[in-house]
Amino acid sequence: MKRFIADVKKYYNYEVRAAKSSLKTEVANSYLNWIWWILEPLLSMMIYYVIFGLVFKAKEQYFVPFLFIGQTMWAFFNKNVVQSVKMIKRNKSIVSRVYIPKFVLLFTNMMVNGFKMVISWLIVFLMMGVFRVELSVRVLYFLPILLLLILVTFAICVNLMHFGVFVEDLGNVVNIAMQLLFYMTGIFYSIDSRLGDDYPEIAQVLIYGNPVALLIRDMRSVLLYQEEPSWIALGVWMLIALVFSVIGIRTIYKNENSYVKVI
Repeated sequence: MKRFIADVKKYYNYEVRAAKSSLKTEVANSYLNWIWWILEPLLSMMIYYVIFGLVFKAKEQYFVPFLFIGQTMWAFFNKNVVQSVKMIKRNKSIVSRVYIPKFVLLFTNMMVNGFKMVISWLIVFLMMGVFRVELSVRVLYFLPILLLLILVTFAICVNLMHFGVFVEDLGNVVNIAMQLLFYMTGIFYSIDSRLGDDYPEIAQVLIYGNPVALLIRDMRSVLLYQEEPSWIALGVWMLIALVFSVIGIRTIYKNENSYVKVI
């Protein structure tokens, strides 16, 4: 892990410059430019609100910020996971010409999606003000929950990035899995209120067996409802994420010389 920490420090400036370049390139030929980073989450939220808030008459308190919190966290997780599978192959021109620790590519991508997530969070807090959400000291738990989301995302992505080099169909499998996970994560509904009374065992499995569902539920709890997060469950998933992060990093270092041959 000493090598990993040294590489993180060494390539940090490169990651920041690459992330800025990617963001500029993304909006270079767009008429609305950076405004799309605001419009995209807003339009997605409006679609979900019309379907689930008006058509299916969702009854969750503060439904708009409730929905936006779930969408913001899921978008960050989903984009990074899906993009990580083809990360090394997509950057073939870089990987085949110069040496660079492969997780640097992942950090750069997470910075890009993280910047977009920050914009979405600003909209979330604006929505909380518009809907007059009562705040308490538990709002401070926002930061550790967010950091755990980043850690869990990295742990999954760094392993998928490795296997994506060798398993050609992994991208298709991940896309299907993420579609299924989307509906099981409680982005536009509360797992507790919808399943907790009639199917408590299923609700527990969906919440505690899916770290993203747990993080979204706890984030809503501390921001909207002044409730304590599930510290024990969060601690367990933090340990799991750390273990898989270490496994992924070691796997990348062990096999990085073979990636160029495969791609």
